Amino acid sequence: MKKNTVPETGSLRSLANIGSVTVKKLNQIGIFSREEFLARDPYEVFATLRAKVDPTLCRCALASIVGAKLGLPWHQITRVTAKEYEKRHPDHQWGKC
Repeated sequence: MKKNTVPETGSLRSLANIGSVTVKKLNQIGIFSREEFLARDPYEVFATLRAKVDPTLCRCALASIVGAKLGLPWHQITRVTAKEYEKRHPDHQWGKC
């Protein structure tokens, strides 16, 4: 049976949209705490994740990362965050979500 626990205040899991899989990926790029995450640009975090951890990350994953920084649900900001990423990375082509 799975325990339903409340994440620690300083943990990555205390951020909106961040689950255990995303925590593991963030750890792989040297982000281990909420404070470390919030100090970074979420678009650069996403670009680093794509380059170093998982090149298949989609626009929904981007919205999750940006939403974690802003405290917003990913599904409300997917389109706007994808457009911003495209401005910053004009050669990027999105795959399927």
